[in-house]
Amino acid sequence: MVTGEMSENAESRFSALLAGAARLPGVRVDREAYLRAALARHCSEDQLRRAMEETPAAAGIPLDVLDRVADASIRYETAKVSALSAAAGLPGVLALPATVPADLAQYVGHMLRISQKLAYLYSWPDLFSTDNDDLDDATKGVLTLFFGVMFGTQSANAAVGKVAGMISEQVAKKLPQQALTKGVVYPVVKKVAQYLGVEMTKQTFAKSVSKAIPLVGAAVSGGLTFATFRPMSKRLKAHLSGLELAEPAGGQVITGEVIQDEDRQAAGEAKIPKPGRDWRVLKRR
Repeated sequence: MVTGEMSENAESRFSALLAGAARLPGVRVDREAYLRAALARHCSEDQLRRAMEETPAAAGIPLDVLDRVADASIRYETAKVSALSAAAGLPGVLALPATVPADLAQYVGHMLRISQKLAYLYSWPDLFSTDNDDLDDATKGVLTLFFGVMFGTQSANAAVGKVAGMISEQVAKKLPQQALTKGVVYPVVKKVAQYLGVEMTKQTFAKSVSKAIPLVGAAVSGGLTFATFRPMSKRLKAHLSGLELAEPAGGQVITGEVIQDEDRQAAGEAKIPKPGRDWRVLKRR
């Protein structure tokens, strides 16, 4: 009974934190505006228009282009969140009751921002399709799974892949509401939310300790944020870019086969695949 209550409390804490961060100014990313700004220098006007109206994959934008844009977005959000975290550490121990919750909220807010940017680059539909301040259950579910991927949760990886498969099969412009709120993915969402609630509590404690000494706390807090936010964002990028949903039009993903580059093929030497995208090969239609 006690364990169940603790899990429920952890899930509730995370849900409240996620909902609160989503209401912060500037957290929600306008999908079309972001894609236009991010891709304008890398593709034709026709590709850009189709990427906004449909998806970057439908527009045939190569994955290496999307990867470069994703890396730039990760660098931008990492620098911004680290600077804000360092600033929150300046006052020291006397300001902890105010600075730690605010720092955690802005940290989660930037996690939401980079999650949206990466999702839109790798052909996920609009996550915030309404102007309502409250998150709908499907959006809350998929963002929870994205956070789970960032924290290295294998069940979240599998669930995100399942949701992406549903979107790809249905050529949908919306998230699969049923699966995320009542269907097979929903129990995973709840488990991941419980896990994240516990992890966020640990982060809050670590942030409190790092901010206890003025000035020194600023450097430690900013460094801690940089050391966690960037690899977590890279983890989500690697997973989303490796899904079939992200593949440019004209190819189909086959999992588990070795890709050979031309130089090694000429030498009769197969390329040893690395985890992630190297385990895929494009089958031309």
